[in-house]
Amino acid sequence: MKAKSLSFNAFLFGIASVGLLTSCSGSNQSQTQQQAPAITVMTVEPTTSHLDLSYPAVIKGKTDIEIRPQATGFISKVCVDEGDYVRKGQTLFILDQVQYQAAVDQAKASVASAQVAVDNAQIQADNQKRLYDKNIISESQYITSVNSLNQAKAQLNQAKAALTNAEKNLSYTIVTSPSDGVVGSIPNREGSLASPSSAQALTTVSDNKQLYAYFSLNEKDLLTLTNNGAQTLDEAIKQMPKVKLLLPNGDIYPYEGEIATVSGVINNTTGAASVRALFSNENGMLRSGSTGQILIPEDTPNALVIPQKATFELQDRRYVYVVKDDNTVEQAVITVLDNNDGKNYVVTSGIEPGQTIVIEGVGTKVKNGSAITPVTAEQAAAAAAQQQQQQAQ
Repeated sequence: MKAKSLSFNAFLFGIASVGLLTSCSGSNQSQTQQQAPAITVMTVEPTTSHLDLSYPAVIKGKTDIEIRPQATGFISKVCVDEGDYVRKGQTLFILDQVQYQAAVDQAKASVASAQVAVDNAQIQADNQKRLYDKNIISESQYITSVNSLNQAKAQLNQAKAALTNAEKNLSYTIVTSPSDGVVGSIPNREGSLASPSSAQALTTVSDNKQLYAYFSLNEKDLLTLTNNGAQTLDEAIKQMPKVKLLLPNGDIYPYEGEIATVSGVINNTTGAASVRALFSNENGMLRSGSTGQILIPEDTPNALVIPQKATFELQDRRYVYVVKDDNTVEQAVITVLDNNDGKNYVVTSGIEPGQTIVIEGVGTKVKNGSAITPVTAEQAAAAAAQQQQQQAQ
């Protein structure tokens, strides 16, 4: 009886041991699954990177002409308004003409008087010539009459010159546009004194059919542009691609521009050279004085492009998690280009083509040395879609 009891107890112990082993095995499996979550990864392969180099720019009309009077006077009429499109020769301002018209009238009277003096001197000289030919008067008397005629003619010419000057001054009271363009701000209105020496212009007329975008390139940019002097600046400009203009609201200007000129002088203060890009503005969308960002396309062949979310920073260094053969991850220091599109980095060192890196859960689900179950982005998307479908059912 005792033997049977011992045998039964051993059986129970065996069952308990098996259960315990089974429970431990299941616990280990569950723990392994928890320690190896499904994480999205990508294999790094060379590709062509398309990035834009961005430079702050100031927009100016192809011709920005300050309108200043050539005569001093009070503004009697403003003939245009701010923002108006004007044609070459169109009247913009009229200055008080009273004193200038009086000067013209006085000059005309002087011309008329001088003309009478010339006519009288001519008659006198003609008479003296006849008398001299008949030996009635001396030669000196005749020469005196001729000199008087010449003096009268000189005074007439002087009077005519004064008239021309007075008429010119009168014409200056009508201020016209020197070119087609758009009228800028008009700080002075009727009754204000206008003068050529005034610090402030009457207005500005900008030819906005074409606009210049001015920006700067530093010495490093210029060396890169000319391939370290392997080609001239003019040759480099001709080979430059068309550029884009990023507007302040974040939109891209619909027309592409061309690099027109690069200054041959580097500013000692800024260490940069001024660059001018030309844009068409037939629709008048751009205005002189506005700002934007010049975008110069930069294509890098055989580049390793990775998502920014796949990286993290630690002590001024940038890292990624590289997946090893045993599906554990190891952090690797990388270097990237300063220029980026805000979503991706171009890696210059730290990883090699063909390596697999983690692109999801960096710094949260994944730590250095973690074991993962690698899945591709396509597999992760398919699993998410299947889960949504099951939840919907």
